[in-house]
Amino acid sequence: MKWNPWHGCRKYSEGCLNCYVYRIDSRHGKDSSLILKNKDFDLPLKKSRSGNFKIPSGETVYTCFSSDFFLQEADPWRPDAWRMIKFRSDLHFFMTTKRILRLPDMFPPDWQDGYPNVTIACTVENQKRADERLPVYLELPIKNKILICEPLLTELDLAPYLTPQILEVVAGGESGPNARPARFEWFLNLSAQCKKAKVPFKFKQTGANFIKDGKLYKIPRNLQHIQAQKANIDFY
Repeated sequence: MKWNPWHGCRKYSEGCLNCYVYRIDSRHGKDSSLILKNKDFDLPLKKSRSGNFKIPSGETVYTCFSSDFFLQEADPWRPDAWRMIKFRSDLHFFMTTKRILRLPDMFPPDWQDGYPNVTIACTVENQKRADERLPVYLELPIKNKILICEPLLTELDLAPYLTPQILEVVAGGESGPNARPARFEWFLNLSAQCKKAKVPFKFKQTGANFIKDGKLYKIPRNLQHIQAQKANIDFY
């Protein structure tokens, strides 16, 4: 289940260059830099005519995937979103962010060591951003932590950050017509690092332009996940 309490974003770092939200919005003549509160802002609280919640108990709710939950422009709306997340403790809210440096001031007053029904995944696309964000991320009071290396733009050394706090590392290439190429050896290296640290690893997708054994492959969108699975480098 998806819940996008607001829509639109500001490009923030290198991984944002070919943002899929901007790409999709452009097809419909929308300005992605215009941040708006969605009409389904209160979706977690909405009920059907039968009186049941529209999002049934036990669901994973992929939160704010058409924006960033910690976007500065959303600061006035976030407290109400946190209250809904706490109230629906029967759901698990999954969100990703590049804005880890903002998080220390973004938690609700009763957060303490984190809501158990929230996963906050940190996105890193290159070594610069990994070294910038991950030392902060590891110190934050978050119950469920996952690293998202997508779109992966360079080789990464995550060894200093693969502590028992990290539940999983997910990596993938960039999609879209202007996708920057990803190299197979980057994902092999990450898989090996995770295996050594005993942290689960998932190679999610190849991206549109995939280099393996020195050859560039143009991979259609519908095959990018399949080809990543065929590589057989996941570790659990």
